[in-house]
Amino acid sequence: MSEDRTKDAYSSGKSLRILVVEDHGDTLQALSNLLTHFGHEISVADDAESARKIIRSKDLDVVLADIGLPDGSGYDLVAEAKRKRPVKAVALTGFGAPNDIERGKEAGFDFHLTKPVDFHELRAVLGQIAV
Repeated sequence: MSEDRTKDAYSSGKSLRILVVEDHGDTLQALSNLLTHFGHEISVADDAESARKIIRSKDLDVVLADIGLPDGSGYDLVAEAKRKRPVKAVALTGFGAPNDIERGKEAGFDFHLTKPVDFHELRAVLGQIAV
C-alpha cells in the first residue's frame, strides 16, 4: 500500500476503542501513547486476566494483543473475546512463522504483526478496521 493510500485509508476512518494487551511495560506505554496520539480511545492490560476484565466491562472495536502473556496466551484471550462480542483482533508478537500466523487466524486474529512493531503498518491496519 502506498503512503498516500495508507494516509487516505486512515484519515477516512474513525476513532477506535482499542484494548492493548502487552506484558512489556515500555512497549505497552509506547503503544498506548502512539495510539492515543492517533486519536483512539485506549485501554491497557499487562496480562490476560486484566484484559478479560476489560473485555467484559467495555465496548471495544479492537483487541491488539501480544501472544505470549505471563498468565496465558493471546490466542486464548482473542478466541474468548470473539465469543463474547464482535471485535477485530490484531496479533502483535515476536512469533511470525507461517504456523504462528495460521494458529492466530484459527484463534480469531484478523491481522498478524511481528515485533518490533512497524508503526506505519500498524496505522495502516487500524485504518482498514476503521473504514
